[in-house]
Amino acid sequence: MKANIDPIQTQKQRAALEAVRHVKDGYIVGLGSGSTAAYAIEAIGKRIEEENLLIMGIPTSYQAFLLAVECKIPITTLDEHPVIDVTIDGADQLTPELFLIKGGGAALAREKIVASASKLNVIIVDDAKKVKLLGEKNQFVPIEVLPFALPIVKETIVAMGGRPVVREGKGKLGPTITDNGNTIIDAYFGEIVNPAELAVKVKMIPGVVETGFFIGLTDIVYVGTSTEVERLVKS
Repeated sequence: MKANIDPIQTQKQRAALEAVRHVKDGYIVGLGSGSTAAYAIEAIGKRIEEENLLIMGIPTSYQAFLLAVECKIPITTLDEHPVIDVTIDGADQLTPELFLIKGGGAALAREKIVASASKLNVIIVDDAKKVKLLGEKNQFVPIEVLPFALPIVKETIVAMGGRPVVREGKGKLGPTITDNGNTIIDAYFGEIVNPAELAVKVKMIPGVVETGFFIGLTDIVYVGTSTEVERLVKS
């Protein structure tokens, strides 16, 4: 693992090291996207090198693909392996019920597809990601949208009481474009009492490809703290 004295990054590293213990020889592994999942990818690469593990990874984004290649993790696809043994990914927020908001890295659609194909979904977060209700701390819900439908989706989210913001690309003009060629709306709903209900309503808007609500998909969470790793399990 890369040395890092940032306490948040240290928490993420701790959680990642616990999560990769679930990876066994011969496994097909879903590789999540984002800064936290990157620590898991690096740790898996190190295990391959040190233990001669024979595994194959299915990345959830081009960013995860490039890091997996760099870490010498063999790559496969859902066409070849439609059932995944374990997926390790991060999250933007986490409730005690293991409801998640994901998609800060704009890979939510592929992340959800890979999660749904997995026998075991393991999430890794730092301690600041834990909340009582999704949407606390002004957390937005990422929504992947067909570009053609952007005006309609924005208007419908406003009618639902939300505030939609089209995510802008970094270092260039125009919106963020996903690996699927779509745009991202970051929708602010405030504290969300019933995320499962809201998730269905948003998903039903014509033009919405996927939402950042991950409800009922998480099996185990490892939360890195300043002193230890907390393990949460789906009840």
